[in-house]
Amino acid sequence: MTKDTFEIKVGSKSIIIKTTNWTDQASGSCLISQGETEVLVTAVLSPHLRPDLDYFPLTVEYEERFYAAGKILGSRFMKRESRPTEEATLNARMIDRAIRPLFPKDFKREVQIIVTCLAWDGENDPDVLAMIGASFALATSNIPWNGPLGAIRVSKINGEFVFNPTYEQKKESAMDLTLSAINKNGEVLVNMIEMGAKEVSEDDVLKATKLAEEEIKKIIEVQLLAVKKIGKEKDEFNLAVGIKIEKEIKEWMQDKLEDAINNAPAEEKNLGKIELLQEELIKYLEEKNLEGNIKGQVQAFFEKEVERIIVKNIVEKDKRPDGRKSTEIRNLSCEVAVLPRAHGRAVFFRGLTRVLSVLTLGGPGDQQIMEGMETTGKKRFMHHYNFPPFSSGEAGPMRGPRRREIGHGALAEKALMPVLPDVEKFPYTIRIVSECVSSNGSTSMASTCAACIALMDAGVPIKEPVAGISVGLAKDEDTGKYKVLTDIQGPEDHYGDMDFKVAGTKNGITAIQLDVKIDGIDKKIMEEALARAKDARFKILDIIKKQIPEPRKELSKYAPKIFTLKINPSKIGEVIGPKGKMINQIIEECGVTVDVEDSGMVFITGIDEAGVNKAVEWIKGITREVEIGEVFQGKVVKIMDFGAFVEILPGMDGMVHISKFVHEHIKSVSEVVKEGDIIPVKVMAVDELGRINLSAIDAGFKPRPKNPKP
Repeated sequence: MTKDTFEIKVGSKSIIIKTTNWTDQASGSCLISQGETEVLVTAVLSPHLRPDLDYFPLTVEYEERFYAAGKILGSRFMKRESRPTEEATLNARMIDRAIRPLFPKDFKREVQIIVTCLAWDGENDPDVLAMIGASFALATSNIPWNGPLGAIRVSKINGEFVFNPTYEQKKESAMDLTLSAINKNGEVLVNMIEMGAKEVSEDDVLKATKLAEEEIKKIIEVQLLAVKKIGKEKDEFNLAVGIKIEKEIKEWMQDKLEDAINNAPAEEKNLGKIELLQEELIKYLEEKNLEGNIKGQVQAFFEKEVERIIVKNIVEKDKRPDGRKSTEIRNLSCEVAVLPRAHGRAVFFRGLTRVLSVLTLGGPGDQQIMEGMETTGKKRFMHHYNFPPFSSGEAGPMRGPRRREIGHGALAEKALMPVLPDVEKFPYTIRIVSECVSSNGSTSMASTCAACIALMDAGVPIKEPVAGISVGLAKDEDTGKYKVLTDIQGPEDHYGDMDFKVAGTKNGITAIQLDVKIDGIDKKIMEEALARAKDARFKILDIIKKQIPEPRKELSKYAPKIFTLKINPSKIGEVIGPKGKMINQIIEECGVTVDVEDSGMVFITGIDEAGVNKAVEWIKGITREVEIGEVFQGKVVKIMDFGAFVEILPGMDGMVHISKFVHEHIKSVSEVVKEGDIIPVKVMAVDELGRINLSAIDAGFKPRPKNPKP
């Protein structure tokens, strides 16, 4: 049963938000739709207090349902949804990044957002709807949250900007920009961006963001009306640090923390002195037998104080933790060909951040098969990112890829996709694995740089080199003063207010990812950040080009060889043969893999070049269109009562009738030939079924002389 309905006009379409009695036990919920795509969003605040936590336990789950698309997917033995697809994981992460900064900083109660796609029309993408739905559910709930926010997707098609485009429109677009923002005192502040693009300019990004502002205001305005009409009273919560213990902390601390930060050596290392100081303070307070979670409250106090001091030093003194100015990049370098046998390999260095990227080439059969609610098909380029615990000097469990690793891998993949060669020019499947071997800020952009160098080292003919950088922000909320920081490192990432990652070529931007820890950023900060990122990107591209000016002309000798040929689609059956007999014979005898597409494109892949060439000639022979009058040296493969089958090309046989061997009458073909003989034959006719009639007489065949009688 529908309780309330709210409509938002965005571009040429309407977004409908409904509240129902379906989920009355959730803290907040809604059904949100556009076209026939509909999403259920719920927000729940746990009733249980967790005083032991030193972080905000927010979880966002994005659930795809196959029934939403009218599909029954999975293996023969498993027909239900299991672990989230990569796309679902990235959508959940994007929603998390948008809503997380708007929770109170001291809030520690568990909150869970669950998005379930109930219907999908194949035209309207549910991800932006899910973000707006999450905002609506939180804003109208009892959960403390400083929203609502608006979210929108912007594409650029034939020079025009389009809001919330269809899937078909996105394919034609030069940019796919998703952003979220809040309206603070009439000013739109952007707090999340996710973008892939085909080398667009910084001006295009700013124009798209500017055009989206009015639509975002409308989305927020409708939610504010809903809050007035149906919104619940927000719960109160206790601050992390109690008044009594805060007094004890300040008395003991005095200037110790500020001295530890200001007098730390100007080098890139984690703030070990601060951790030691924190342990001393905890021990001191525990000896005084104070009540409450002493460790948690001390950690909360330190988080605030370290952030305050670091931001103050940057804003007032232009002094960063490692001594750099706000515009400076750390030391840059890169290496190629660092491993034996790998098809492409590179290490990229930016200060203490180091990433090793290793590239492997494969044939079309190595493509990843995608099967999900929204996506089905094959994927020929994969970038996977690993972040082992040793990279940050820690010991920890090694499990499967987490959301962060999936997200960083996808961002670098998005940045590199626009420069990859077309499949017709380079039919290889490409997989790059980026190993973060040392981390001190922005390993995702270091992965982008290392992966690009690995592509060039492998000889992949990319259109342009790609580089990326992360730009940060230190902002004093009391005074409004701020500094934009080029190339943020660990402490600036942790205590700073922005992580603005930008990747691209000399021609333009290919990917952006923005996350903030404040309400959002205005146009001025965005403009400055994009300009800083462009300047840094060009400097990194210069470093890359000095090491490897262009992609290598030849592939590694260890890489597979691929030969591509186009055959008549009507000949596909002949290449495959009955029950796959012919194609399996080619694969076995030549030591190759053969992939045949419905269009008639055939890809032969193998390590041994001779085997590949043999398979190519074999398939050419099978699919060759013979002409009447052609003469071949054929092999007798089978003798029958009425004649013999002669193989004139690999996999292609013709029939020589018994009367077409010699002029005189013979009782049996075996009188003149035997299986295995090589004889000349001439093509006399090809019938409508493709059967070939041959003649030995007309090709000048002379039978073997009979053995004289003793």
